[in-house]
Amino acid sequence: MIHLSGHGPLHRQVYLALRQSILSGELRRGARLPSSRALAEELAVSRTITQLAYEQLIAEGYLTGRVGSGTYVAEEVDPQGDAAEDDAGEEAGPPQLSRAGRRVLERSASLYGAAIALRGRQRYDFRPGLPPLSDFPHERWRRMLGRQARRLDGAAYEYPPAKGLLVLRDALAQYLRRSRALSCDAEQIVIVGGSQQGLDLAARLLLDPDDRFLIEEPGYEGARNVFSLTGAAAVPATVDEEGIAEPPDDAGIRLAYVTPSHQYPTGAILSLPRRLALLSWADRSGAYILEDDYDGEFRYTGRPLAPLKALDRSGRVIYLGTFSKVMFPALRLGYLVLPRSLVRVFARAKPLADGGTSPLLQATMADFVSSGSFELYVRRLRSRMRERRQALLDAIDGALGSQVAVAGADAGLHVLLRWKNRSPQDIDAIVAAAAERGVGVYSASPYYVRAPEVGEMVVGYAAMTPAAIRSGVRRLAEAAGAAH
Repeated sequence: MIHLSGHGPLHRQVYLALRQSILSGELRRGARLPSSRALAEELAVSRTITQLAYEQLIAEGYLTGRVGSGTYVAEEVDPQGDAAEDDAGEEAGPPQLSRAGRRVLERSASLYGAAIALRGRQRYDFRPGLPPLSDFPHERWRRMLGRQARRLDGAAYEYPPAKGLLVLRDALAQYLRRSRALSCDAEQIVIVGGSQQGLDLAARLLLDPDDRFLIEEPGYEGARNVFSLTGAAAVPATVDEEGIAEPPDDAGIRLAYVTPSHQYPTGAILSLPRRLALLSWADRSGAYILEDDYDGEFRYTGRPLAPLKALDRSGRVIYLGTFSKVMFPALRLGYLVLPRSLVRVFARAKPLADGGTSPLLQATMADFVSSGSFELYVRRLRSRMRERRQALLDAIDGALGSQVAVAGADAGLHVLLRWKNRSPQDIDAIVAAAAERGVGVYSASPYYVRAPEVGEMVVGYAAMTPAAIRSGVRRLAEAAGAAH
């Protein structure tokens, strides 16, 4: 007698129950099953239900049908005991992973894990990298999305071009010329599924297992982990008030990852002498520089800085941009501006990663950029971010005063808090005490390759109102006092 689960279509329930009985050994090899009519009467279902289940099991090789004789369990079936039960039991032994797979598991307790664990649970969430979703022009975006959906033709339902839609790449090239003084054309641009895919493509195409890559110290852990998965070794380079120093010529570095417009997470801006020195080093050593301009739209003293790529004359800089920090994370649209020598290989590698980025979203983003809506939104956001930034700085000064020093406040959507007379372990205690008070704050320790000497926090403010910022900082001060 088989037992139905009560979940899903009846023919599927019968199929699963019979398959489980076969795999567990309850129905032995060669055993004759009742006719579909008899089983239907036994289960009080229609004969069509049992016929569909039998047909599926015969197609998958669990049963065989003998003309004039009946239906039998196939001789080739290997019973698996209790382990065969759907969604139950433990797998036998650890998974056999590649070296890259093992590195993923080793690094699973990462910054992302901490951020995701707290997501949506804190009333006052100072998580860095979260854009101001409440300010986004949702209705305008929906109208544009609907208009593009209505315009779709047959080509839009096929695989998109490897480099992305020309209309978006054209719009981006014009936008970068206006906003960043970056002279490029559509042929140099490859659309990617967010900046993280851009990092992954660069790692796969430019790093071998025995290579070395330069990473800022502290620096973006998402880049460091992706590069490390190739087997390449990280070379940490300390960041000061002028940004990252010029690497040594004899370091054997193939790729340098930098955030020159607003160093992540310290907020330092790479000085012009160091920019020129870094470009000269890349030219001499034959290394590539991956410039991540993750929040370059937000600069509060003067215009946004021209990127390192704008100074590149030797084709050594790969420029990485993203819409996630301005628009919304689920958009998953980023872009690479490549040296011409690298365009062909990146364009060929992109379809191997995901088969293409949504043409509908690309077309809508192109409309948003070319119509001027994107730049209008950025200008409005910049004004609101100034207000929130000032609210944060005032609140920190009033509630924490001499306990902390603030770095990186001239640009971007976060600041770095350096706590005086507090160790990284003390920061962990403050983070825990703040969470109990409904405040999400995040230690900067995961951004270091080597253990940091002082306690630091990365504090994002883009997604919070000034009132929420002030309340959150007051509670953070209470948590710091409680964790003393």
